[in-house]
Amino acid sequence: QVQLVESGGGLVQAGGSLRLSCTISRLHLSSYALAWFRQVPGKEREFVAVINRDSELKLYADSVEDRFTISRDNVRNMLYLQMNSLTPEDTATYLCAAGTYNRGPAAYKYWGLGTQVTVSS
Repeated sequence: QVQLVESGGGLVQAGGSLRLSCTISRLHLSSYALAWFRQVPGKEREFVAVINRDSELKLYADSVEDRFTISRDNVRNMLYLQMNSLTPEDTATYLCAAGTYNRGPAAYKYWGLGTQVTVSS
């Protein structure tokens, strides 16, 4: 069974940094685009960033452009999100996903359960 497990979340002060990781199991990683989404209770799941199969293409939400960096390691079956200059508006549960290169959540077949990021002011 395919598994995606996020880690690296936590509590950080505004202006700080966090690096999220997603460990992916039982999936031929090089066949899938990988993405990060985030969700706040009561709101729709929000696109954060996506990286294509060979890391040549990356897309970011406008709200995180120039602050967040997505990367992947197909050998180690890992996805990463480096988050810098965090603001309270970045507070959310962050989820990794595997699917087709797209901003919409419907394009992703496999999902992790998420890791909580809380940014204090």
